[in-house]
This record gives sequence, structure tokens and C-alpha cells, in this order.
Amino acid sequence: MADGDSPWVEPMRKMTAMAGSAVFLVIAPGVVAGLVPWWLTGWQVGSRYPVPVRAAGWAMITAGAVVLIGAFAQFAVDGRGTPAPVAPTEQLVVRGPYRYVRNPMYLAVTAVITGQGLVLGRPVLLGYAGVVAAAFVSFVYGYEQPTLARRYGAEYEAYRRAVPGWWPRIAPARRVPPA
Repeated sequence: MADGDSPWVEPMRKMTAMAGSAVFLVIAPGVVAGLVPWWLTGWQVGSRYPVPVRAAGWAMITAGAVVLIGAFAQFAVDGRGTPAPVAPTEQLVVRGPYRYVRNPMYLAVTAVITGQGLVLGRPVLLGYAGVVAAAFVSFVYGYEQPTLARRYGAEYEAYRRAVPGWWPRIAPARRVPPA
């Protein structure tokens, strides 16, 4: 807490960040991984994929949702901000799933969509997952990485060296810049 701040300032920042993250969760991933797949399929089952494939789909949906919600919470609690570019975090978020991979939200959303395609037996969702993944990669390289490098400087560059962008590590990074 900064000198002169009320003891309520920090809790209010976190509450505001949590509310903003929740709204952005509904708007962005909610549309990309919920509304658009529904528009494409009406949640109607297509081909009946084998049980192990459907089980893998359910596992991907579950894991993706857990990682996504956890990552959004991490932004609010540790970063005191949101994943939305209009309300970014005050601090670089390097804890939780961000110790394993730099882009857990994008991977989680892609996993949810892919899982839906496997559960429903709808190849259109698998194609859509590919398009979404390509859009995420373009956004990360074209906007997000340069923006984070400008905003956080050497701290972000050290984080980039320590944690892979797209292929999660098995063990968390040992030397991640302090949050």
C-alpha cells in the first residue's frame, strides 16, 4: 500500500480487478468458446466418435475451463487488473499457470473448443479451433508481446526467456522474475 492510501484501497483494487476479469471472461472466452461453437453446431451431436475420443474431449473441456478460470483469477489477484487490453494488470503475472507457459488462457480456450469438437463429433469445431489458435498466435506476436515488452521491459524479457510461450513445461520455471 502506498503512503497515504486508505487500508481499503488495495482490497478495492482487487475487487474491481476481479469484477472486470469476470466481465471480460464472459465477453471474450464466453463468446469465442461458448456462443460461436453453439452458433456453429446448436450443440447437436454429429458423428459418434469412439468413447475414448469423447472422454479425451471432456478432459480437454474440463482442464481448459479450470486453467482459464484460474488464469483470470490470477490476473485479478496478482496483477490487479484484467486480461482485457483496455484494463491491463498493474504487475506482470508470472505465478500459477504462468510459471508453466506464457499463454495459458489462449491454450485453455483452444482446448475447450477442441474438446467440444471431440465430444460432439463435429469437425467444424476442430477447424474453428484451428482458426482461433491462429488468431491467438497472430495477436500474441503482433500486439501482446511487443506491448508487454514496452510495459514491463527487462522483467518481461527475463520471463520470456524462462517460460515457453506455447508448449507448457512439465516443471514450473525456477527463475521467474518476482511478481
